[in-house]
Amino acid sequence: MALESPVVVFGIGLIAVIALLVWLRVPAFIGLVLASLIVGAATAEVPMADVPSETATAFGETMIGVGIPILMAAVIGKTMMESGAAERIVRWFQSLTGEDYSYLALGGSSGVLAIPVFFDNVFFLLAPLARSMRARTGRDYALFITIVGAAGVTAHGFVPPTPGPLAVSLELGVDLGLTMLVGLFVAIPIVIVSGVLYGKWINRHVNVPLRETMGSSVERVEELANRPLSDLPGMFEAMLPILLAVFLVASNTTLDYLIDMAEEGSLGLGAFQETLEALAPATAFIGDPNFALTAAALASAVTFYRMESLTREAWSDELVDALQSGGHIAAITAAGGAFGAMLAASGIGDYIATTLEGLGIPLLVAGFVIAATIRIAQGSATVALLTTAGIMAPLVGDLTVHPVYLVMIIGAGGSIFSWYNDSGFWIVKEIGGLTQAETFKIWTALTTIVSLTGFVVVMVLSTLFPLI
Repeated sequence: MALESPVVVFGIGLIAVIALLVWLRVPAFIGLVLASLIVGAATAEVPMADVPSETATAFGETMIGVGIPILMAAVIGKTMMESGAAERIVRWFQSLTGEDYSYLALGGSSGVLAIPVFFDNVFFLLAPLARSMRARTGRDYALFITIVGAAGVTAHGFVPPTPGPLAVSLELGVDLGLTMLVGLFVAIPIVIVSGVLYGKWINRHVNVPLRETMGSSVERVEELANRPLSDLPGMFEAMLPILLAVFLVASNTTLDYLIDMAEEGSLGLGAFQETLEALAPATAFIGDPNFALTAAALASAVTFYRMESLTREAWSDELVDALQSGGHIAAITAAGGAFGAMLAASGIGDYIATTLEGLGIPLLVAGFVIAATIRIAQGSATVALLTTAGIMAPLVGDLTVHPVYLVMIIGAGGSIFSWYNDSGFWIVKEIGGLTQAETFKIWTALTTIVSLTGFVVVMVLSTLFPLI
């Protein structure tokens, strides 16, 4: 019997996914598909006859966004590990920071890369480095994963031109340059608390071993960690897949930003608007993650072929092995997206937003609570941010501080508690080679700490420096 209350439907979905994945230990893909069907059947918003097709459609829509990038990330991960490219980069990091502080290099890389590149893609690129660093040091894998995740997700939630904070700042009419500046001030203490302090704490309490993932065996990773430097690729060749992906995606992000500035007459770019717009189709093509990660995968695969002196047939077999592993990861990730989409179809997001809008709590706190609740209920940080921005936009004039802080507080709320209905949860679990329990302790806890720390930092800054 279909139910009208989205809260009850959400409760049913929560019980279903926990029962299937935790208690019964059904394989993640099957469990998430079953949970999606159960949620669809429970809600009155989706006709019973349409539930299977709607689930398949939501699965496909998620796969459109993640399918090719995850498959290419699997190729990048395997070939960067197997060729010694990841090991080469790790040794370079450690030569700069020393082994005891090499995690800072991972965190810095993640934060910088996540500004022009989606967090998922950043994690694809840096996970092999974290694995190689774990093989080399024999410890601290939980710290490495945490610092990569903390820096990446913080940039993704607070610092334009990443899509979430960019869209919120535009919706609320906040100057983009100011949003970027304040976002950086907010992000630094968040990364210190969530990435460094929590990372070191969880690392003492959770010892995560290396496991086979992305077609790369533990024995192989450990063998590469002991190779002489002369048997590893050169630094530029090792970095090329990462540089390619970042350059290509950033070219599109940067051009979009310059076009916006030209339309506003900022930075003296008005005279170049037509030229910039003429370049937009080319950068949209090369800057699409599907193309950018394909180019990166080819570069990494060529290095693997050269370093290992494989026959063409053996090389092809190794790439197919990576794609098979990536297919499994993509399927689980898309199923998680389908589960979140079916929860969203129940109307839980609109219900929460409408309920909380009229409670009369302070506007900054309201923005945080609305974004956080929507995020937990339906999984997507971007949907949480955009929905909350739309609700809060008419109320900007009632703020007693600069609206840039509303952008930040919405970003904090939308970052909270990534779990089963968030495709990012499954990407971190599968790409990182974690168990479900480890993913909750590392990733879900991390995103919650990012959110709560962000709330505190924004409230303190807005009190001390209201900027009005």
